Formats: sequence, structure tokens, C-alpha cells
Amino acid sequence: MRLVLGSASPRRLDLLAQLGIVPDAVRPADIDETPEPRELPRPYCARMAREKALALDCGADEIVLCADTTVALGRRILGKPRDAVEAAQFLTLLGGRRHQVITAVAVRRGDRLWTREVETAVKMKRLSDRELNGYLASGEWQGKAGAYGIQGRAGALIPWIQGSFSAVVGLPLAETAALLDAAGWRT
Repeated sequence: MRLVLGSASPRRLDLLAQLGIVPDAVRPADIDETPEPRELPRPYCARMAREKALALDCGADEIVLCADTTVALGRRILGKPRDAVEAAQFLTLLGGRRHQVITAVAVRRGDRLWTREVETAVKMKRLSDRELNGYLASGEWQGKAGAYGIQGRAGALIPWIQGSFSAVVGLPLAETAALLDAAGWRT
């Protein structure tokens, strides 16, 4: 069996490497990631992972692994910010509050699909203007749900999490390993 990672995320590659897994191919799925009207964060995230897995062509000897990470503040989805202004808005909203980070994983082999969602509670400290501007200037917010990456400089802004650190980074390791095992992947 060949493993195809359906993601362009270098963080997901790094996380798979922690499991001793190097994908045979990396083929990001190109789908519309726009939330449906009134779509809640967890169903949205699960739908994105499923749609990514189903969008990729895969051979009979391939297992496809896709994931999606979404930051939720209540019922609000904070996706990848379009620019620094939106990133500042997201970080200001999150400052001093608890929020949820949801990562959905979808593994596909042929016409079978295995899925799992992992939800982690995260608290970001209230940011001073200096902290906010420093983080924005770092550029680390780009391409990251909620405008932050806990594995980088934003780690200093997160005093508390409850749940899976690797899921906040982008791929819950224990759940991913179980899904791959269910699909017949053997390392």
C-alpha cells in the first residue's frame, strides 16, 4: 500500500514523521472551503476533511489521508485570515478567552472512508499591542486557522490547553494512527 497525504501543510508532514511515517506522495486537494450559511464549526471541519479525501483520485493500492483544522469561537468559524488586518481581528477576539480547535481527519481506501474529529480547548492570553504587532510582523499567522500556530511563537501566548496538542498543530497523532490502522496501513 502507498500512503498519499492530501495536504500541503509542512506541519502535517512533520507530525506524520513523529509516527515514523513518510508519505509516498503529497497531493493537496483543491476544494472550495467556504462554510455553508449557518454551518457550525465541528460539522464544517468534518465536511472539509471528507470532501478533501473524496476529491483526490486514488489507486487501488493507495490510502489517502486528509485533515482540516478549524478554530471556533462559540458558533463562529475563524479560518485562515485573508490579510494582517483580519489576523489582528481574530487574535484580538481570541485574546483572554477560551476557544475550541477542531481537527477532523479522513482516511480513504477505495470507496471506504474512516473519519474522526478531535476537539481541544485552548486559552489565549489577552495580547498587548506590542505582542499583537510583534506576532503579526512575524508572519506566522499566514495560512493558519485562527491566525496562530501554537507550535511557533504563539506558544508563548497560550497559557492553557485541554486536549490534543498535536491536533491543534494540525493532526491528532493517536487518532490518525488508529484510522490508518483501520484502513490497513502498516508501518
